[in-house]
This record gives sequence, C-alpha cells and structure tokens, in this order.
Amino acid sequence: MFGFERLEIWRKAIEFADQVYRVTRSFPNDERYGLTSQMRRSAVSVAANIVEGSGRGSNKEFVRFVEIAFGSLMETVSHIVIAMNQSFLSKNDYESLYNRAAQLSKILSGLRSSLRSPKNNQ
Repeated sequence: MFGFERLEIWRKAIEFADQVYRVTRSFPNDERYGLTSQMRRSAVSVAANIVEGSGRGSNKEFVRFVEIAFGSLMETVSHIVIAMNQSFLSKNDYESLYNRAAQLSKILSGLRSSLRSPKNNQ
C-alpha cells in the first residue's frame, strides 16, 4: 500500500472524480471535447495533486500541491455551475457534486493548515 492510500482526502477526491465521470456520461456528444473533458480533467487533478504532494520530501512542497489541488477543485466547481446552467446536470447531481466539493474544500484547507503548523515543520 502506498502512503497516500491512507489519506481520507485522497479517497474522497477519488470518489468525487468518479462521480464527475458518471454524471458527464450523459452530457451531449458535442461537449465531449469541451465541458465534459474540462470537468473530468480538473476533477482528476484534485486527487493527482494530493498524491504528488504527499510523495514530496517536505511539508512545504506538500502544501504547494494541496494548493494546486484546491485550485483544481475550484475549477471543477465553476464547470459544475456552467453544466447546471446549460441543463446538462440534474438539480440532484448538481447539489451532490457541489456539496462534495464543499466538503473537499474544508478538508483541503484543514490539511494545508496542519502541514503549515510549526509542530509539523520541525
């Protein structure tokens, strides 16, 4: 088992990306290279950056990748709003994705604070 597999935030980010893949399957075909691709890439980037950061040699570098993951999460939220506005998402799917993103945001913020804590940088 790799160390990142023990991180709750990574597991939740994977679940989020899985859900994005599921809901985007029903998007119009002409969005395959547009919003569908953008949503999937940004959602996958959240988990990928957590993994990459956890494999770095210092908390300072891990924090940097957590911040990149946060940015990817915010990008995904923007895509979710656009998808809802275009009627590509049901209200239930929108709310579920939005709520998961809010939860991930809180956990990422907590992780960032924890990694910046003086007791973790000794």
